[in-house]
Amino acid sequence: MSTVDDKLLAKLEKLSSLRIEDNDKEKIKSDLSQMLEFVNNLNEVDVSNVEATFSTISGGTPFREDVAVQNKEISDSILKNAPKGEDNYFVVPKIIE
Repeated sequence: MSTVDDKLLAKLEKLSSLRIEDNDKEKIKSDLSQMLEFVNNLNEVDVSNVEATFSTISGGTPFREDVAVQNKEISDSILKNAPKGEDNYFVVPKIIE
């Protein structure tokens, strides 16, 4: 299990494009460590007698026709919640250097 230290927190902060206040960092590191510990506990669960599955829906996932719909009213209502948009597209910060 990896330790959540200042270096990892700085990397997560950069990847998420979030700024974590200095006075919150210890609490965040503690919370993340607890989450990782919980997930790591799942490795101890015996699933040898459990049949593998990829869906909880009996009979699989129902399919529907994939039809593109252009509705300016819907697009406008979605884009108005975006921090930045242009020509009916979301504008996002560059994350790959």
